[in-house]
Amino acid sequence: MEKRRVVLYGKSVILGTLRASFQRYPDLEVLSLSPPFPSAQELGALAPDVILFDMETGRPEAAFSLLGTCPGLLLIGVDPSTNQALLWSGRQLRELSTQDLVKLMNEGEPSASILQEGNRTDA
Repeated sequence: MEKRRVVLYGKSVILGTLRASFQRYPDLEVLSLSPPFPSAQELGALAPDVILFDMETGRPEAAFSLLGTCPGLLLIGVDPSTNQALLWSGRQLRELSTQDLVKLMNEGEPSASILQEGNRTDA
């Protein structure tokens, strides 16, 4: 099984807790980054599958800049004060119709027919 590379972007209590919890999952390779943070190019060279950050410590601009060039990237912002997470994805969709958009809004997942070639992620 191929490991998914998870980058913890920051040095907060919640990210430390997540790092400790992720040790139970052998399919995850976890890297922790703390200030000074790498540039977008350096971050991209780490080839992350997922970047997690604490929303209370600010938006990691280098991570967000990777969304346009890394279609499989998933950014997850965790908010420990509300126990919620927000997700951003670099997945790109092609030639959307109004019906495709409504389906995406209702189901939260695009159909295979509108995913751009080469960017498909099979679960």
